Amino acid sequence: QVQLVESGGGLVQARASVRLSCAASGRTLRTYVMGWFRQAPGKEREFVAAITGTGGTTFYGDSVKGRFTMSRDNAKDTTYLQMNSLKPEDTAVYYCAARVGMLVKIPSTDYNYWGQGTQVTVSS
Repeated sequence: QVQLVESGGGLVQARASVRLSCAASGRTLRTYVMGWFRQAPGKEREFVAAITGTGGTTFYGDSVKGRFTMSRDNAKDTTYLQMNSLKPEDTAVYYCAARVGMLVKIPSTDYNYWGQGTQVTVSS
């Protein structure tokens, strides 16, 4: 069993920067693909970013390219999402997820473990 806990969310101003963290515990596997998703009220869960097990390759959703950066520190079992130039439309609950396997997948249904989410609210 793998447990994921997100942290770092809160109320921030537009154009600010925030770094979210995702701490893993339990039977962690450092080769798991890690992902970040977000969901705003009344909307579908949206793919934000993913990273390979070694951290060598990252993928981003179109809406966050150039602004968000994903990374991981496998020695700490922690994954990060650096969010720059935040916009009000970035407001959502952000979820950390892990997928058993080596291939990066975009659909949320392809991920096996999920955190409870952390709220990020961007004021204008």
